[in-house]
Amino acid sequence: MMSKSLAGAIVEAKCPRCRKGNIFSVSIFSFNKLTDIKHSCEVCNASFQPEPRFYDGAMYISYAFSVALVIAVFVAINVLVDVPKLWMYLTTIVVINLVLLPAMLRYSKVLYLYAVGKLKYKEGY
Repeated sequence: MMSKSLAGAIVEAKCPRCRKGNIFSVSIFSFNKLTDIKHSCEVCNASFQPEPRFYDGAMYISYAFSVALVIAVFVAINVLVDVPKLWMYLTTIVVINLVLLPAMLRYSKVLYLYAVGKLKYKEGY
């Protein structure tokens, strides 16, 4: 059996150590407890909560996602519309931010766990 790639494990929000267990207890389409992370992996028993308030640093990644989104919307509107109005920028940014907010919040925690967490991939789980 082939091991899951790093990118595939991040996209699917899998455990950094075994790349099989789920980091979140609910689906991304469930708005109840959307960003609640499990305490440990059900496959390899790796702890997803290395210390209290560990995921507070994920807000910087979430902020970077929001800034990138705003820049992308500004560029897209400037390319697609000859004379854009202020309301076009504001409504587009608000609507797209609301639609992508669950994914941005979730993946900021996943990326933070992979980048800062001490869990390293081990073959054989």
